Amino acid sequence: MKRRTFLTAAVAGTAALGTATSATPAAAASQRRAASDPALPRTWFEATYRSLTAMTTDPGLAADKIDVSGAGTPVPSPQTSPTNIGCGLWSTVTAAGLGVISPSVMHQRLDRTLTAVEGLERAHGFWFNWYDPHDGSVLTSWPETGDPVRPFLSTVDNAWLVTGLRIAADADPELRPRIARLLADADWSYYYTPYDPADPVAGPGQLRGGYWPDKPGKGEPTGHHYGALNTEPRMASYLGIADGSLPAEHYWHLFRTLLPGMGQEQQPEGAYVTVDGVQVWQGHYTYRGRKLVPTWGGSMFEALMVPLFVPEPEWSPQSWGVTHRRYVRSQIEHGLTEEKYGYWGFSPASIPEGGYREYGVDAIGMQEDGYNSLGVVTPHASLLALPHAATEAMANLTALARDFGADDDRYGFRDSVDTATGRVSDFVLALDQGMIAAAIAQHLRPGLLQRPFRTGGFRSRVRPLLGKERFSL
Repeated sequence: MKRRTFLTAAVAGTAALGTATSATPAAAASQRRAASDPALPRTWFEATYRSLTAMTTDPGLAADKIDVSGAGTPVPSPQTSPTNIGCGLWSTVTAAGLGVISPSVMHQRLDRTLTAVEGLERAHGFWFNWYDPHDGSVLTSWPETGDPVRPFLSTVDNAWLVTGLRIAADADPELRPRIARLLADADWSYYYTPYDPADPVAGPGQLRGGYWPDKPGKGEPTGHHYGALNTEPRMASYLGIADGSLPAEHYWHLFRTLLPGMGQEQQPEGAYVTVDGVQVWQGHYTYRGRKLVPTWGGSMFEALMVPLFVPEPEWSPQSWGVTHRRYVRSQIEHGLTEEKYGYWGFSPASIPEGGYREYGVDAIGMQEDGYNSLGVVTPHASLLALPHAATEAMANLTALARDFGADDDRYGFRDSVDTATGRVSDFVLALDQGMIAAAIAQHLRPGLLQRPFRTGGFRSRVRPLLGKERFSL
C-alpha cells in the first residue's frame, strides 16, 4: 500500500520524531502523557489480538501470517510453526489479563489449542518446525512453491512453544496436568553439546540450532551452535537450566562478544574473568560512545524478546538492565540521528514489497555482514522497546500510524514500513504480533506473562546466574 499523502506527511513525521531527542518542554510533556496513557496501547492490543484470532484456524493453531490488504476476512496461511502457536497461547492469556476476553473464553481457546498441540507429531519430545495449521500434519513440501521440506526440530522455535505452554499452565490451572505431561518429554539436553576443554570448537558447551531427526540416533545436527548470548535462543538455555536438563555452566559458555581475534563486526574490548570455574570473555562493543553487549545481527527482537518473559533487567540491573536500555537507545539514534529516517525500530519482518528478510543495525551485531536497516521500520521493534523507553516508543509508533497508515484499525500494526517510498506491508505475522501482544502486556500489566518464569528452577537456578553477571559496561 502507498499513501498518497506520504510526501507531505513524512516531512511532518520527521519533524515530530526529532522531538525524541530534542523536544521542547511542551512537546516533551505531551509525549510523557501519551506514554503513561493506557488507552492507546490497549487499543493497539485489541486490534493485534483480532489479527491473531483471524490467524487461528479451526483446530486452534495460529498460522504464520495473514494478508490484511483486502476488504474481506483474511485467510490464514497454510503453514505454522511452534513459535506461532506459542504466540497464540500467550496472546490469549494477555487478552484475559487485560480484560479483553473473559476467563471462560480464555479457557475455551487455550483448551482448543492444547488439544491440537497434543495431537501434533513429535520426535525426541519436541515439535517439528512446520505444520499445516488446518489439519496439524507435518509439512513435507512448502505450500507456496511445492519445494520439499525436510522435517526439522528447531531449538529456538520449540523454546517459544514451551514458553507459551508454561504461560497457559500458569493462567489456567485446569490445563496444568495435560501441559505437564507434554513438557515432561522436552529434554533440552537433546540439543546440547557438552563443553570439551581439549576441543572447545567441537565441544563448546552450547546448543545446536536443531536436528533433522530422519537419521539414526539423535538425527543430523545443524552445522552451527547458538553461541551468542544476547540473542533469542537464550530462552531455550534458560528453560533447560531451569528444569535441570542443562548444566548451569552452559550460561557462561555463551559469548558476550566473539573472542578477540575472531572475525566480527568490531574488535571488542573487555577482559577475561572466571565465574563458577569457567573462563568468560566479558567483552563489549561501543556504538556512538555507548558500551553494550551486541546481538548476532543487530536486530531488536534478538535482544528484547526474552526479557518480556524472564525479568533480566530486574535480576541483573547493572548488566542486563543496562545493555537493554543502551541497545534501545542505539536503535533510536541509528534511525533518527545517524540515518535521519525520522523513524526507528529495526527487526526481521516482511519486506514491504513482498517476501521476508532480516533488518537491524549492523554496528550492534557481531555478524560481519549483519542486518541492515535499509530505511525499513518494523513496528514490533518499537513495541519491544516500550518497557525500556516508553515515551520514545509511543511517539515513534504514533508517527508511523499517522504518517503511513501503518496501524490497521481492524488488525493492528502492519509488519513493516519503507520510510523512503511509503510502502507498507500487506501482511501481519503471528511472530511479530505475538511480540507486540507480550510487549503491551508488560507495559500495561508488568509481570503478567512473567509469573511462570519467576518460580521453581528459574528462581533457584537462573536468577543466581543473572545475579553474578558482570558485563564490562
